Amino acid sequence: MAVVPSLLEWAEIALEAYGQKPADHHRLLLAKLDAASRGEIERLMVLMPPGSAKSTYASVLFPAWWFAAHPRSAMIATSHTESLASHFGRRTRQLIQAHAGTLGYKLEPDERAAHRWRTSRGGEYFATGMRGPIAGRRADLAIIDDPVKSFAEADSPTAREHAWQWYRADLVPRLKPRGRIILVMTRWHQDDLGGRILDTEKNWTVVRLPALAEAEDPLGRQPGDALWPEWEDAAAIERKRLVVGDRTFSALYQQDPKPQSGGLFLVDRIPTLEHAAEDSVAAVRAWDLAAAIPGPGRDPDWTVGLRLERDAEGNLLVTDVQRLRGSPGEVEAVILASAREDGAEVLISLPQDPGQAGRAQVAYLTRRLAGFRVTATPETGSKITRASPVAAQVEAGNLRLLRGRWNLPFLDELRDFPHGNKDDQVDALSRAFMTLLPPDAPTRRLHIPHLGR
Repeated sequence: MAVVPSLLEWAEIALEAYGQKPADHHRLLLAKLDAASRGEIERLMVLMPPGSAKSTYASVLFPAWWFAAHPRSAMIATSHTESLASHFGRRTRQLIQAHAGTLGYKLEPDERAAHRWRTSRGGEYFATGMRGPIAGRRADLAIIDDPVKSFAEADSPTAREHAWQWYRADLVPRLKPRGRIILVMTRWHQDDLGGRILDTEKNWTVVRLPALAEAEDPLGRQPGDALWPEWEDAAAIERKRLVVGDRTFSALYQQDPKPQSGGLFLVDRIPTLEHAAEDSVAAVRAWDLAAAIPGPGRDPDWTVGLRLERDAEGNLLVTDVQRLRGSPGEVEAVILASAREDGAEVLISLPQDPGQAGRAQVAYLTRRLAGFRVTATPETGSKITRASPVAAQVEAGNLRLLRGRWNLPFLDELRDFPHGNKDDQVDALSRAFMTLLPPDAPTRRLHIPHLGR
């Protein structure tokens, strides 16, 4: 039986026919993949810019070598779509067929599909899109490559939540004991799959290599040096920055997604706190109630309940955001549950739509909230007019957030307002602020700057 080459030797053999060889960043990646193969790393995240050949090494070269090192293992390979996952599977098949003697195994002849095949030594490979079926399968190794297909998907809270739930509920339970996960991606958004994993799981080894080196570069580059100068030098990368803009460049090329600037709310001035203030002097839960009911093909507004507190110094703290799309009964249940959780000392502020139906809705909810303090007022003025006072508080540095899973969707909406698709959380924040501080109340301690400056 042939002696299995090292992963680096295998990469050099496989690439020789194309006149290529591993660059420095590829050698670092291969070392981490080799450590994962040996079980020294169980969770590996690879963050590199487009065009760095990370998928060639992690999703094509490595799987072919993995089955030489782990003959009777099972692998699940996934990407944002089934077509891309099958593309990687097809390239891996071709490598195995061309180098069966080197690898010490071959493919079983009765399976020719690109996305599903077995090896002559008992290995099993299955590739699918992130929403494809994997129930009933088990894996010693799962590779997630390019889980995000576009900025539109990355900017969608719904798409990001789908990716997270798929990872948590579909993929992770498929792993065998000591099973490994390798995530290979370009960063798109603070709350993309890589970002959410980093926020919630601490056992990941991360290889982050920006297109232009920063301080303490893992490869020993000087700040500003290109990742793969033989392929693209620093000047060419800088020209891309001019084309794509700073936000896109920071995410895709530097692997450091940042909030989008501009708009009414300066969200970079909103800090996040780990603990709520102990000297809160007033609190309100303000609701923005959606009128449409969710259904197929619809993108209705959200019902939002935002809790805002004020301390003795006039600082504002958003401590919770409840956000749902549901039937009237489901909305009512969440309003009642939030009231019980908040306690009777927290004022409840409801919007009252004009007309008899709006008055009837408020009257009904007020009866259901017996024992709690409830106020209801109509919305007046434009959304921008209502949001401007609390936006001024943000600008003055007087608004903070309590850390929670709702933080990023909330900040996303504030950042995009008034040009974003949704503004329900902004409306709830505006209502909460004006309820907590009525227009005729003293404002000296809240440091509201002049809006006409």
